[in-house]
Amino acid sequence: MSVGHLENTASCEFSNAVILAIETSCDETSAAVIRGGKEILSNVVSSQIEIHERFGGVVPEIASRKHVESITLIIEQAVKESGLALKDISAIAVTQGPGLVGALLVGIVAAKSMAMALEIPLIGTHHIAGHIYANELVHDIVYPSLALVVSGGHTELVLLEREGVFQIIGRTRDDAVGEAYDKVARALRLPYPGGPHIDKLAAEAEEAISLPRAWLEADSFDFSFSGLKSAVLAVINQTRMKRLELNEAALARGFQESVTEVLVTKSLRAVRQYGVKQLLLCGGVAANRGLRAALTDHCASAEVSLLIPPNSLCTDNAAMIGAAAHLKLKRKQFSDLDLKGDPGLSLEQWSVSY
Repeated sequence: MSVGHLENTASCEFSNAVILAIETSCDETSAAVIRGGKEILSNVVSSQIEIHERFGGVVPEIASRKHVESITLIIEQAVKESGLALKDISAIAVTQGPGLVGALLVGIVAAKSMAMALEIPLIGTHHIAGHIYANELVHDIVYPSLALVVSGGHTELVLLEREGVFQIIGRTRDDAVGEAYDKVARALRLPYPGGPHIDKLAAEAEEAISLPRAWLEADSFDFSFSGLKSAVLAVINQTRMKRLELNEAALARGFQESVTEVLVTKSLRAVRQYGVKQLLLCGGVAANRGLRAALTDHCASAEVSLLIPPNSLCTDNAAMIGAAAHLKLKRKQFSDLDLKGDPGLSLEQWSVSY
């Protein structure tokens, strides 16, 4: 990063610094303008769900092509809706990883081009840090805190001892919770993405089919959902072999209750063990009504402060990337213009430097 970039940023007041953020990690093309790391001036999201639905999941090559088709228009719309001009932008933030490498590349090329043309800093940003700091857009995070990250590709418990410093204390050993939802939905012949359909079906059930809980070792904060998925498939196959009618709603409820009980129990145990002040729910599955309700009830009973962003900030969006990037902007920790997409980018290594 050039000296000119540093001087430009040093002269701005960080509380009012404006970030243009870009998110293209999977199947949403998004751009947002964020002021001061908390104020959303615009947040434009273009979803590809209808395109990938026919394939039952995201097709990486198609996702990349759709990003190419829409990225310029989405950025222009975000800037226009913000009411600002490009000269008012302090820095460009972009998702560096994790994600689909071809999809990441589209956003990164756009971000680098704008950073070079406008002569302002570039900030490569971690996708999961974005999900965590989506909470900062609507709440004040108090440290130390604990984040429960639940998405299509991630299920993690992340300890934040201080602002922008991440320590993963638990993670999935196989399927992420979002993957498990999609696979169970596919087995029940429900549309993609499966999570919202399972959630809706579970809410309609008057009873639940009992399914196992994967607790793993007594002191472990890790998760495992592959066995639960197999148990669901076994119920479906046994029912069909016996030529009985499957109570899909009861099965969906049993699956969801198993998932939420494990997530909630391990999260609250980690809250107690690490003495944190807040529990943050983050990621696309954070929009799940069953999980939100269970966490809300149990946290209230345990007198634990729970932060949950609105549904619009749970799924992939650029506003959350801008919120996370502000952590690095105010410390002048910028990326070079040779930034590359990194599908395996480490959250812990991305942490800010003090």
